[in-house]
Amino acid sequence: MAYFQATKETMKKDVIENIDALHGIAALPDHSIDLIIADPPYGLGKDYGNDSDKKPAKAFLDWMENWLLLSLPKLKDTGSLYVFATWRYSPEIFVFLKKHMIMLNEIIWDRKVPSMGGSTRKYSSVHDTIGFFAKTPRYYFDLDPIRIPYDAETKKARSRSIFVGKKWLEVGCNPKDLWSVSRLHRIHSEREDHPTQKPLEIIERMVKSSCPPGGVVLDPFAGSGTTVDACIRNHRHYIAYEINETYVSIIKCRAEKAAVQA
Repeated sequence: MAYFQATKETMKKDVIENIDALHGIAALPDHSIDLIIADPPYGLGKDYGNDSDKKPAKAFLDWMENWLLLSLPKLKDTGSLYVFATWRYSPEIFVFLKKHMIMLNEIIWDRKVPSMGGSTRKYSSVHDTIGFFAKTPRYYFDLDPIRIPYDAETKKARSRSIFVGKKWLEVGCNPKDLWSVSRLHRIHSEREDHPTQKPLEIIERMVKSSCPPGGVVLDPFAGSGTTVDACIRNHRHYIAYEINETYVSIIKCRAEKAAVQA
């Protein structure tokens, strides 16, 4: 298939396309994307309405490297990447990415899964791994929109004169690399019909901190549309690719609702 190579002038923003991510990424102009948020299949055999998550280990890792190599030239020099992974494959994925990017954090998403059931031959897995990478040392990062406010007790404990008027005490602390955010249960108000939907709280933190206002976020595996939702709510542009037509309908419906609320 011959890919169409777009230019910066012709690249469409705020688009949701029912397309294979590799085809969509290849058509983007280089240096046009501020942020990539990627939640690809994990290689665990999940059912996304196709066989995209049922590749053998080597084929899965080869596929990961393929779309990542296509994606990286699309980032601006100030751009960055968040990629979700499972502990089974994150070491290989992160080692590969470190050859091409600057690794800033390994973020652990604690899904706050209750201590019920699980394996009796090993520890229960209750987290996802997120790699945070930058293209160059000039990457964009704005801490202020994602600071966590200190409670009154903490502020009171910092009442000594050396702390008075300090910005960090008033606006809050830097989120750490352990994010304890509950997974979306079936009755959660955000829940869509998607097996690995990510909470809006997590994606909004990425969008607000790592994409400038008015910038462009690429989501190659849009799934239930959480990235699109976060971009609309926070006034960023988005380019979303999703191969499953059913999920595309969910994303478009969610985008319409977010536009009303924005």
